Amino acid sequence: MTAASAAEKARSLSNQTKRLIGIGSIVVVIIGLALGTKVVPNDEVKAGAQVFDPVIFGTENFPIVQKTIIARSVDAATLASAIAADATAAAQKYATPSSGGPVFSVKLTGVVGEGQSGIYPITVEGLPSGLSVRVQTGPAVNGTELRDATGDISFGQFTNQIEYQNAASALNEQAKAQVLVNIDQATLAGKTVDVTGAFTLINPASWLITPVEFATK
Repeated sequence: MTAASAAEKARSLSNQTKRLIGIGSIVVVIIGLALGTKVVPNDEVKAGAQVFDPVIFGTENFPIVQKTIIARSVDAATLASAIAADATAAAQKYATPSSGGPVFSVKLTGVVGEGQSGIYPITVEGLPSGLSVRVQTGPAVNGTELRDATGDISFGQFTNQIEYQNAASALNEQAKAQVLVNIDQATLAGKTVDVTGAFTLINPASWLITPVEFATK
């Protein structure tokens, strides 16, 4: 064997050795990863995940929302006068800001008119003649007023927009179950009622109130 061929053979062995070392290193890394990885069954993942439950959320939070709206509620005549004078200033003083507009908490006594689809107009003394005040009594109660009225429930508390919307619906369901369930809509028109609730100011001439208190006299 010549010196040149011996050198070539040595270089070939050296390259093979490097490849083997490289492969060995990769195998060691893969084994290490396998040993350090815990396979979690699907059932364990589901059990550990915090799943939003609208029923639990509504049951736990409605009493807090109800108490806060009652505490913050402003007499309808006072509120209507403030909004008519300066809606922006009234919102800063009395409302909670939300993406849909300022949410006001209000209380009133008035006479119920003829309703449609569970929404009833209420005539309240001391309000401007052009102001329409309506209350929704179910079976469908819509809107995000109860969720947004306190300012304590925010989008960041939820995983996504669907959960955030479901939180609003859950509070509306509790209002139906705890406040509106005993209303006899067949005989409601003509009665005098005390109402406390919240509305979003979209049109200053029209309030649609979601009640947290509703009592007939």
